[in-house]
Amino acid sequence: MYTTLEQALLDLEKAGLLKRVRCEVDPDLEMAEMARIAFEKGGPALLFEKVKGSKFPAVANLYGTRERMDFLFRDTLESTRAAVLFKSNPVGFFKHPHIGNLVLAAKAGLHSLPLQSGSIADFEECSLQDLPQVKCAPEDGGAFLTLPQVASRPGKKASILTTNLGMYRIQISGNEYAPNECGLHYQIKRDIAKHHQKALEEGRPLKVSIFLGGPPAHTLAAIMPMPENLSELLFAGMLGGRRFRYFIHDGYIVSSDADFCILGEVATDLKPEGPFADHVGYYSGKHLFPYLKVKKVLCKKNAIYPFTVVGRPPQEDTLFGEFIHRITRPMVPASLPGVHAVHAVDEAGVHPLCLALGSESFRPYVRPEEREPMELLKTANALLGFNQVSLTKYLMIAAKEDNPELDVNKVPEFFAHIMERVRLDRDLHFQTSTTTDTLDYTGGSLNHGSKLVIAAAGREIRDLRNDTADLQSLRLPATFADAKIVMPGVVALKWNGNGASFESELALLKESLANWGLRENYPWISVVDDTSTLGMENPQTNLRDFLWLTFTRSDPARDLYGLNERVEQKHWATDAPLIVDARIKPHHQKPISFDESVREKAMQKLQGIL
Repeated sequence: MYTTLEQALLDLEKAGLLKRVRCEVDPDLEMAEMARIAFEKGGPALLFEKVKGSKFPAVANLYGTRERMDFLFRDTLESTRAAVLFKSNPVGFFKHPHIGNLVLAAKAGLHSLPLQSGSIADFEECSLQDLPQVKCAPEDGGAFLTLPQVASRPGKKASILTTNLGMYRIQISGNEYAPNECGLHYQIKRDIAKHHQKALEEGRPLKVSIFLGGPPAHTLAAIMPMPENLSELLFAGMLGGRRFRYFIHDGYIVSSDADFCILGEVATDLKPEGPFADHVGYYSGKHLFPYLKVKKVLCKKNAIYPFTVVGRPPQEDTLFGEFIHRITRPMVPASLPGVHAVHAVDEAGVHPLCLALGSESFRPYVRPEEREPMELLKTANALLGFNQVSLTKYLMIAAKEDNPELDVNKVPEFFAHIMERVRLDRDLHFQTSTTTDTLDYTGGSLNHGSKLVIAAAGREIRDLRNDTADLQSLRLPATFADAKIVMPGVVALKWNGNGASFESELALLKESLANWGLRENYPWISVVDDTSTLGMENPQTNLRDFLWLTFTRSDPARDLYGLNERVEQKHWATDAPLIVDARIKPHHQKPISFDESVREKAMQKLQGIL
């Protein structure tokens, strides 16, 4: 177990999993680019000893490989998993008891309760400007904290066990912020929003604490999807093998083990926050968000500033998700009966695409060929109301009874299973004009858009093909070109409009597809801006790029078309193939781009380190 971030870093260094960068580095783009390169190459964690403009060293890529994650939590991972298994299914846990699991769960439980310890005397004071001013991408609106642990409680005298610990980006410079202000970008479906609402109703300011650093388990706790009304501080203790230590100062929670603590009140007005190069691979725009009036910034004597770099997946936060999933896998089936597995697809930006495996047992007496999605639709609605899964844009759900070996993590196989069975006149279920992920702009405005459930159950109704020779019989209009087969049943087309109206050209495309004898064998077509990296001849980029382009650049209600589109009893139906307009549109945000000159400097400074 680790009591400080420094202790964890020294342990990593001893194991050869961390390297020091001894030359001076610039927090304006350069440090982030070095971290990005280290992650891409599967390199070590980087400890920057000399940060330009700051007295504090910084660390990045700390969680950038599975090897490091397993190393950091080697003494507590199994006991934490055992405790989560017990919490998710206590009856099953004791029905088939294993003495090892019982001991591990009890061990984790002993460390779960927070412990009041420490005082303000353990810290020194500094300012937001003293922190490394890390800017990650050229068009970011300023410097951001990217690994903050944001703590809030529902009331002044609320129990420590009601504390929510979340990770929301914090903008510490730029825009209209004064030196003692920082932006607080919390998204929908976060407990801090409930705390903020309660404070507003009671006419009092919401006190918020932001922790940086401390034992690595504290950072992971901030992204843990804990059930409502169950504090992440409990998880921090379990995973850290040591109770979360804290004290109260002027009504604020202070983490006794954190490297930095920022204490402030949420202002009564809003200020512009952003842009920011976000984890879906695009800049999120500048919008009005809450901000903190900072009262005090605390730091330990030997404080180390942790940060991460986000962007188009995979990035370091991909490893966060994979690690958390390993721990929480039992929670979803226990919380949602009928759900066997869920996979939020990282390559598609996480929330844009979710694959789920459920049961279809409402009518066990029907023959397999007569099975249709019924229970699956109930389950899909439950998933779209569950925790962070509720932010899903495209939900594809299949029946376990049709293939007990089906794996949600094997995307091409799962996609094929759905495409073989889906009835496009019956099995597409839209939610229109609804709330969507804060980072998804395909619906036209912040938090507005649509969702689509694609449910499939029963026997195959079509054979999928995967033969490039099939494309020779597809006569495309001049504005559509470079057809590529991405995987069985899936074709990508390049839009080559050169100013032409997409709607009018789409009509010509539909005419071509109507005359294509193989259209049932290819029921999914994505129209994208560039197909050069797609196709079976590009195995390194094909699937990854298809998922990112298709699901981050389309809104179901706006961008889905098909042959003989019709509305029957308010239900949208079509014949094959389904056509997805996945081009960049004017209302979309810009894809993240980087400065090649900065990358060259970063590569030079990493020579001999990677």
